[in-house]
Amino acid sequence: MRGVREECARRWPAQGAEDGIATSAEVTVIVNTGDDLWLAGVRLMPDFDSLLYSLAGVNDTERGWGRAGETERVAAELREWGVGWPWFTLGDLDLGTHLARTAWLREGATPSQVGARLQTRWPLGVRLIPATDTEVDTYVEVADADVPGGEREMHFQEWWTRYRASLPAVAFRQRNIEAARPAPGVVETIVGADLVLVAPSNPVVSIGTIVSVPGIHEAILETHAPVVGVSPIIGGKVVRGMADACLPAIGVDTTAEAVGRHYGARSVGGLLDGWLVDETDAAAVAPLEASGLPAASVPLWMRDLDTSATLAGAAIDFAAAVRARGDA
Repeated sequence: MRGVREECARRWPAQGAEDGIATSAEVTVIVNTGDDLWLAGVRLMPDFDSLLYSLAGVNDTERGWGRAGETERVAAELREWGVGWPWFTLGDLDLGTHLARTAWLREGATPSQVGARLQTRWPLGVRLIPATDTEVDTYVEVADADVPGGEREMHFQEWWTRYRASLPAVAFRQRNIEAARPAPGVVETIVGADLVLVAPSNPVVSIGTIVSVPGIHEAILETHAPVVGVSPIIGGKVVRGMADACLPAIGVDTTAEAVGRHYGARSVGGLLDGWLVDETDAAAVAPLEASGLPAASVPLWMRDLDTSATLAGAAIDFAAAVRARGDA
């Protein structure tokens, strides 16, 4: 998200007088909560915290997760006591966040209220809202020939972190998803937005979880803003993470075109008014357009802040083009 706000502020004013778009850019991120879990007595929200640390500039860029300058003395002590998962390390600074969150939750605060408190520590430039205040932890049914029946269930974090998604996923289930409701501000933000961007996150366990919360998909269908998605697949390979281990479980190929078709056009009840693919996947544009989903190919690799801002600008420009042609 770093660089997105600046690009919004720079590009929206040029269209504001014509389209009535606000000239001061505000960016809100609806954060996946399906990866969350209880561990060693504390509540972890990995996606929320990763965004928090990254936007605050205190993240560990070498490991790709956790806090910079981290120590792991408490994790070592927990292992000695046999508490938690020995293969899921909680850094001491990171654990401080989890302890604060858990204390506030036990005092009666909701996850979204806790999230708002956490964001007061650093100037982030954007607002983070958990998708839901309901606990919708993701569990994975995996194929495992070493257990009776050949299948077993485990928390997503165990499958992802301990097994590195090496056990074939049969199905993903977000517990309590039917009873979940969008956190305060989620629906209002989507419906009142000038532009909705679907990030190049995991289509199954990240974006899929968010839009499965009852009321969020409906809000996307209701908004008058153009909804543009960015492909998480480039040249048949995942940009980051292991989405290729998740997509087969829902019958979707690991291609930019297949993920675009999976999300579908908003005009027929899907999520998108437009779909951005990388230049290496330019051949997917024509068949997507023919299926009713406007598409374009642009460089998608986000190697640094400049390339990330360039992609954000391309998404904004594409949204304006989609709106102008009447597809949103």
